[in-house]
Amino acid sequence: MTTLDTPRPPADEAPAPIAGKTPAWLLQGEMAMCPCGCIGKRKKGSFVEKTLDGSAGLLRQVMFGEDIAERPGLLQRIDPRAKLLSLIILLIAAAVVRNIVVLLVAYAFTLVVAYFSAVPVGFFIKRVWLFVPIFTGIVVLPATLSFITPGEIVIPLWTWQGQPVGITSQGLTAAGLIVSRVALSISLVVLLTLTTPWVELLAALRSLGVPKMFVLIVGMAYRYIFLLLGSVTDMYESRRARTVGAVKHDKAAREFVSSTAGALLGKSHALSEEVHQAMIARGFRGDVKALKTFAFTRADAFYMLVVVIAAAVIVLGDQQLGR
Repeated sequence: MTTLDTPRPPADEAPAPIAGKTPAWLLQGEMAMCPCGCIGKRKKGSFVEKTLDGSAGLLRQVMFGEDIAERPGLLQRIDPRAKLLSLIILLIAAAVVRNIVVLLVAYAFTLVVAYFSAVPVGFFIKRVWLFVPIFTGIVVLPATLSFITPGEIVIPLWTWQGQPVGITSQGLTAAGLIVSRVALSISLVVLLTLTTPWVELLAALRSLGVPKMFVLIVGMAYRYIFLLLGSVTDMYESRRARTVGAVKHDKAAREFVSSTAGALLGKSHALSEEVHQAMIARGFRGDVKALKTFAFTRADAFYMLVVVIAAAVIVLGDQQLGR
């Protein structure tokens, strides 16, 4: 009996796919672009595209925040007017505290409230600490140096005219106090905005005596800035769709930005006129109306009482611990 050897495929060819199994071309590895540039050159993205991607991320965060405001949580059940008053009370208490430990304990309390209000704690922390290092950190960093805040140098840096220059313990204490206070204040504001729908928040501001012109300008700016961002994105996508070849990111991109700014200004002016006429035709008289009727309940009164007690505990704790 004669046996025939099964022909084997050449080495440079992929094996034939077998029925019921994953194709071989999906299992083969491909060369990726190396960051060091030894395989290919990494292309730099356009600053226009990066800006639009950031705007899209902002839109996603805002939409996610609106979803959080509709969840059944602790703060979502509270009247918006009570939440606004409690925010003012807690911000005043945080402004007079001079002890870092008290501020950190109050900040930990905001994390607990965020958890029981159906706010993702990780998302809440990122949203707060995205602003603190960028703005507050830049401001307080020079205050830690010895020639601005004299004191005991704990981290020597260099010598200037025979005098050591470095970071002092007094400067670190002052910087930590400012950063912790800002973190607590931003956390309180973010909790309010995440757990309260924007329309109800504007109506609560109006009911507490805020001028209706201010409420109207803030509401319109918040609503239509995202519409204008969407218009810019559409203009950029249409430009890329009509461009043949590689898109230049230097002079052509700057020309596109300047022309888009002019076109966007004209669009915003025409849109404002149309929106104003539509609002007048629907009976708008300057007051923000919410579909939900506000009702101050016992739960809101108990919440206000807890907030007042918490603010008193914060201030008294600061006085007991000292600075």
